[in-house]
Amino acid sequence: MTPLKAGQLAPDFALPSTPDQKVSLSELRGKPVVLVFYPADWSPVCSDQLSLYNELLPNSPNSTRKSSASRLTVIWCHLAFCKDRKLHTPLLADFEPKGAVARLYGIYDEKAGEAGRALFVIDAAGMIRWSYLSPVGINPGADGILKALKSITENKTSIRN
Repeated sequence: MTPLKAGQLAPDFALPSTPDQKVSLSELRGKPVVLVFYPADWSPVCSDQLSLYNELLPNSPNSTRKSSASRLTVIWCHLAFCKDRKLHTPLLADFEPKGAVARLYGIYDEKAGEAGRALFVIDAAGMIRWSYLSPVGINPGADGILKALKSITENKTSIRN
């Protein structure tokens, strides 16, 4: 897998967030977006990772971060997971065709048949400002995301991994 890098235009997509609603990246233009890919609901690493973002990142009720960034999380199908974990961000289903958006972002694992654990911070113009592909069993934390969001707000040109 080779994830898209900083300086590349983020590919647009539209994915279901509920059975009758879709969210597209282009409708969020004008503010930064944190795009999170993870392999599976209910695993300990995924559960911990998303719980961390739920508390620390923008758009969370308990967040102390002052940012206008939107957060999108991409996986197959997970309404029950979202409700159980009380997540405050849209979880998008990259199911049909399976892994199409993960492939666009260079993080689909053909052998495993699932997305890799990857993070992308996209600026208001749709440019990837930071990306990271984590080992599947490792929670990448939030430090890289927070640093990239801070950089965007300070009008720096890009962050290197």
